[in-house]
Amino acid sequence: MEVKQEKSYSVNSTKQKGKASYSSSAYAWFIIPSLIGILLFLMPIPFNGKITIGVGIMAESIQSALNPVLPGFMTVILIASAIIPIIAKIFEPKSIMLRPFLKQLFYVNWFWIATRFIGALFAVMTLYKFGPEFVISDVSGGTMLYALVPVLAAWFLFAGLLMPLLLEFGLMDFFGTALRKVMRPLFKLPGRSSIDALASWMGAGTVGVLITTKQYEEGYYTKREAAVIATNFSINSIAFSLVVISFIGLEDMFVPFYFTVVVAGLTAAIICPRIPPLSRKADTYYEGTGKQISEDVPEGVSSFKWGMQKALEKSSEVKSVKQVATQGVNTVLDIYFALIPLVMALGTIALIIAEFTPFFTYLSMPIVPILELMQIPEATAAAPAMLVGFADMFLPAVIGSGIESELTRFVIAAVSLTQLIYMSEIGILLVKSKIPISVLELAIIFLQRTIITLPIIVVMAHFFI
Repeated sequence: MEVKQEKSYSVNSTKQKGKASYSSSAYAWFIIPSLIGILLFLMPIPFNGKITIGVGIMAESIQSALNPVLPGFMTVILIASAIIPIIAKIFEPKSIMLRPFLKQLFYVNWFWIATRFIGALFAVMTLYKFGPEFVISDVSGGTMLYALVPVLAAWFLFAGLLMPLLLEFGLMDFFGTALRKVMRPLFKLPGRSSIDALASWMGAGTVGVLITTKQYEEGYYTKREAAVIATNFSINSIAFSLVVISFIGLEDMFVPFYFTVVVAGLTAAIICPRIPPLSRKADTYYEGTGKQISEDVPEGVSSFKWGMQKALEKSSEVKSVKQVATQGVNTVLDIYFALIPLVMALGTIALIIAEFTPFFTYLSMPIVPILELMQIPEATAAAPAMLVGFADMFLPAVIGSGIESELTRFVIAAVSLTQLIYMSEIGILLVKSKIPISVLELAIIFLQRTIITLPIIVVMAHFFI
């Protein structure tokens, strides 16, 4: 189905002054898909007693309907993700080698094949309950296969298919121009990065990372900008924040709790981009792409008018519905066959380390006197929760739920939501992506965010409790 756009805009000097003219159909092609994208990704909607977004309602509905079969279905996907690359590597079939997307997806190096194989093996062991207890336990492989993987499968199905509504029809370009005066001086980022943050805030941090990765690969963010956005703006959703505060037994304090998270998170987002390792990232674009945008507004033109023109330029590039749909399908396939196996493999390993070894207990010993100095009750029990979030975002809440002090539980929950770098989810997404950031750098940023946000959270906790 070809999209017929009657566009009549000038490409001479008047365009540079914001005076290009567009037909009504061009405006419709920007406005209608963008409004649908806003409604699905950015509009808060009450659902089942919590606040979520349209994509979240779709994801939760299909997850609820298919929950009994999703672990088995995803295990089949994980097995295929390991077997097909081996076939591609050995036999190089034309059906894969002559199709660029399939070649990129399946013709991978042996390291990624091994990682996918480990993910598939963990899934099979967990599904059929055989092998070491530390692999198939409810707190390791069980958590990944039955709790996290189904959530990711459902969320990414709809987020991947529908994300072009945010990216391809001009909404990012419009917001980028309108919000550049806020995002650039505060966070040293393009205005369009506000969309990534909003999608995370209302939906899920993984959706924000997915948007950032796509924008980086298409030349809309530099290496530094992409790394900053992914590690500072892929924030936990309101819905997940409600889950954490309820699990830890302080749901009656949600308003002061979330206010604390927002203040601490914004402070970290201002400071982290200005210090290494993020400040040392190159302001160059992804290999093979040049700079795709300029959010500078010509003199004498309003931000709204210039943003509208940039949006219409973007939407006019869409040639057919099939083109956009193909992008969405390819994104979903890439997530299912490349990302989720990695999440299963490395996420299970991270949980094994956190749950079955004293690694984080020993690592957190220097934190105990700091927490005692800050007058945090049960500091010895709380210290591991300050670091274990690097393995998985829900582990601090699990540790904190057994602590008696409300103040300590408040601090643990708030810190866990501001750390953002969780290797079982966000961290794996970033390692898998083409954004140039290493596991060591992620660990450093995790510690930086903890050091920055902990004092703020403690002060506010003492005020509220």
